[in-house]
Amino acid sequence: MTTAPTPRVTIKDVAARAGVSKGAVSLAFNHKPGLSDATRDRIFEAARELGWAPNLAARSLSNQRVDVVGLAICRPAKLLGLEPFYMEFISGVESVLTEHSCSLLLRLVRNLEEEVGLQDAWWKGKQVSGSILVDFRDGDPRVAAVERLGMPVVAVGHPSLTGSLTSVWTDDATAVTEAVRYLAALGHRRIARVGGAAALGHTSIRTAAFDEVGRGLGLEGAWQVATDFSGDAGARATRSLLTAAASDRPSAIVYDNDIMAVAGLSVAAEMGLSVPGDVSLLAWDDSQLCRLTHPTLSAMSHDVHGFGADVARTLFGVITGEGGGSHPVATPVLTPRGSTAPPRG
Repeated sequence: MTTAPTPRVTIKDVAARAGVSKGAVSLAFNHKPGLSDATRDRIFEAARELGWAPNLAARSLSNQRVDVVGLAICRPAKLLGLEPFYMEFISGVESVLTEHSCSLLLRLVRNLEEEVGLQDAWWKGKQVSGSILVDFRDGDPRVAAVERLGMPVVAVGHPSLTGSLTSVWTDDATAVTEAVRYLAALGHRRIARVGGAAALGHTSIRTAAFDEVGRGLGLEGAWQVATDFSGDAGARATRSLLTAAASDRPSAIVYDNDIMAVAGLSVAAEMGLSVPGDVSLLAWDDSQLCRLTHPTLSAMSHDVHGFGADVARTLFGVITGEGGGSHPVATPVLTPRGSTAPPRG
C-alpha cells in the first residue's frame, strides 16, 4: 500500500491561514511597505505553523543584488581586537564579500537581547541582505527571532544549538578528545583545561567532551576552569592550577584559545617552571602567536580564514536559494611543537 505524498504548502495556503491576499504574503516576506506590523507578524506566524520555510522567502531575493551582510559579535571591543580567531574569520568572510562587491556591516553588542533587536532593525530597515550569527548559547533567542523574520542567515555553531537555521560548524568534541588522548599518550595522567565562557554552546560541548575522555582514560586528575578568553583570565587560571603541590598539579594544560595559552606560558616562566619539562601546554586555534613564542606552542589547527570564507559562501547560497545547506568543516587537527613532551619522571 502506497501513501499519498503530503501536499506541498504554497503561498496561497499561507495567505488563507493569515486571512490575507497572496500579494500581502509576498510583501511581508520581501519586506516591502504597505502592511501593518500586526499583519506582517500574523503572516510570519502562519508560515511558521504551516512549515513554509523561511528560505523560500530568501529565494525571492535570488534576482536581487546582495549589497550588505551583517555580523554582530557579543564581545568587548578590546578583547576582540586582540583575538586572532575573529580577525582571521572576518578576513575570510571579507575575501568572499569582495568577490561579490558586497560590504560587511559589523557591530559589537552587549548581550543577545541587544542583538535580537539589532537583527530585527537591520532586516526590517533593509540594511542587510542576510546575517552571520556566531557564539550560540543553549536556547539561543536568535533562532526564533530570525525564523519569525524570515531573514536569511548562516549560524556558526553546532546544529544542536542552532535549531532549523542553516549552520556551519567545527567538530569541537572530536578535537578535544584528540588533544587529551595525545597528551595521555605522552604519559600525562593529570590534565587540565582552561576553557572559555561557560555560557557559550561550544564551550559546553568542549567541557562535556573533556569530561568524557578523561573518564574513559582513567586520568588521575582532570581539572576545568571557565574564563572569558582574555589573557588576564588565562593567566589567573594557570596560576591557580600551578600553585598546587607538584604531586597535585596538572602536568599538561589545554587552553581554549591562543591568547590564554601564551599567557599561561608567561605564568609558567614567572613561577620558575619549564615548558614542556615541568608542564606541557596546548593551545586551541593555531595562530601566528603560537609560532612566535619560545618554546613554540603546540596547537589544535584549522583554517580559520577558510572557515570564514565557507560561511560567507554558504550565506550567499541561502540568500539566493541556490544552495547553502548545513555542513561541518574540517575538524581541527593537532600540530605538536615545542610546548608538549612526556612528563618528567
